[in-house]
Amino acid sequence: MSDTRPPAIDTGLAPLAELAAHVGAKLRARGETVAVAESSAGGLVSAALLAIPGASAYFLGGAVVYSRRAGRNLLGVTKEDMEGMRAETEPYATFIAGRMRDTLHATWGIAESGAAGPSGSPYGDAPGHVCVAVVGGTTRVRTIETGGTNRPANMEVFARQLLALFDEVLQAAS
Repeated sequence: MSDTRPPAIDTGLAPLAELAAHVGAKLRARGETVAVAESSAGGLVSAALLAIPGASAYFLGGAVVYSRRAGRNLLGVTKEDMEGMRAETEPYATFIAGRMRDTLHATWGIAESGAAGPSGSPYGDAPGHVCVAVVGGTTRVRTIETGGTNRPANMEVFARQLLALFDEVLQAAS
């Protein structure tokens, strides 16, 4: 049986489990906590962080906010909150990261919002587009374009990019 799936996207980033272990160790050592909001990564970030033994010391919770309904019901996002903003943008990713942090009273909130593919989003973003954000003692946000249409590969890249950005922020805050 041959594998006809498109190849994974090589980002040069560490594997997801390694990034999660690194971030988890830093959070545990510092006595800090994180809350996670995901969209197109589909829960991979939360799963990676929770796979680390002792995750209850730093992981307060997460949500897959994949629709407006989920945003309303899980995070209390209102029409007023969304005025002048749309999903899959840096302002939205930053807003959702901050909302998760505040809702769960975490030290840090991290979030991603993107279009995993294989087609683009209803907002006009190409597949492989994601915005990742970290909100806490400092705020940092980044837009990534993989250029790929492989949904599972993009989802993993989105998760790795979010954890890599969080690791950078934690390193800078040391």
